[in-house]
Amino acid sequence: MSNPITDNPKQNQQLEQGLLLPLMEEFYTLQGEGYNTGEAAWFIRIGGCDVGCRWCDVKESWNPKLHPLTATDSIVANAIKNPSAAVVVTGGEPLMYNLDYLCSQLKANGCKTYLETSGAYSLTGQWDWICLSPKKNKAPRENIIRMADELKVIIFNDSDIAWAQKFAHQVSPGCKLYLQPEWSRAKYITPVIIDFVMKNPKWKISLQTHKFMKIP
Repeated sequence: MSNPITDNPKQNQQLEQGLLLPLMEEFYTLQGEGYNTGEAAWFIRIGGCDVGCRWCDVKESWNPKLHPLTATDSIVANAIKNPSAAVVVTGGEPLMYNLDYLCSQLKANGCKTYLETSGAYSLTGQWDWICLSPKKNKAPRENIIRMADELKVIIFNDSDIAWAQKFAHQVSPGCKLYLQPEWSRAKYITPVIIDFVMKNPKWKISLQTHKFMKIP
């Protein structure tokens, strides 16, 4: 964690150890995007992000001080109550924090761990699936690019497709490749993505199906 979000030294130490996390929300739903679309999962949304995408649909997650510091043990206790073993950790940018303890406790309770990240910070935690969604404002780290199971690039403008392609040459051969239309631009940009994917079938299109289904 680069900048403390509290003036309390003890809490800052617990944040560094991953024993506390600024929890924005936690909920049970269906994964709406990318490779695991349609899978039931418990979502843990951690507050705090300095990547600053103008089209972000959860800007309220950016300021970690707005979200209560929550005991990681409590977060885990809520996660393991649900029927699905899949737990998705998202944000904000969750890798701003040490996620080793969170993952160790989830795995000790039989959970599968899924990460949604821009890749802008060092990787912590043990993950069954890493979805890398790189952003132009803050480049992803090379080791996370190589470890990604899924590359999901948000497409706002036509030029974003060419930018996305450079990452396809950096990820591992088995990494799944997705282009996702930015929601507010979907009417314009989706036909562009469809045309590109039909000409470049190693890519697939990802849609925010949870928004169509009106679920979290």
